[in-house]
Amino acid sequence: MLKESTGMAKAKEKKPDISTEEKIKEAARAVFYRKGFAATRTRDIAQEADINLALLNYYYRSKQKLFEIIILETLSHFLKNIQIVLNDEKTTLEQKVQEVSTAYIDLILREPEIPTFLLSEMRSNNPTELLSKLPARQTILDSVFFKQYGKAVELGKIAEPNALHFFFNLMGMIVFPFITKPMIMEVAGLSKPAFNQLMQERKKLIPTWIKAIMKAK
Repeated sequence: MLKESTGMAKAKEKKPDISTEEKIKEAARAVFYRKGFAATRTRDIAQEADINLALLNYYYRSKQKLFEIIILETLSHFLKNIQIVLNDEKTTLEQKVQEVSTAYIDLILREPEIPTFLLSEMRSNNPTELLSKLPARQTILDSVFFKQYGKAVELGKIAEPNALHFFFNLMGMIVFPFITKPMIMEVAGLSKPAFNQLMQERKKLIPTWIKAIMKAK
């Protein structure tokens, strides 16, 4: 009985402390989003997580390794929000535009650091290896959305034959205001609540603008 109890105790000791790992990851996410990879020190992350540096190094042996985990999770989260929408065979192209606009504006309002973080880090680091770990092509280029677009072009409902232009316009309308948020707020004299309200209004306006672009000759 004593041996069994001892064995159970050892098993418990070997069990990883998931809460500590998650605590470190959340701290790293906050610091990386705020400062970027180059300006972040492991000491900054340890302070954010309120743990000692030795414990952080025990769980994650390098800043690079922790950063790769965070950026991969961020990209996965970003793609996941669009994957279901773009590959829904039951919705029309117009409905997908509405759903993408709503989903991404809501996401960025909740996590406003994501666009600038991804833009900065993808430019500073070679994203090829990271993107190879994600189903980016299947999510976007091979999606039902792009097939529907091609069909609409064949039927003469859309003048622009290149679906990428359409997709770039859609994502640009959604993301660009968040990337230039400080400038927009300063120039227009907007408070944070006023800016957020403006973004809420874009949920309805973007599909209207995109519909007009689709019909343009």
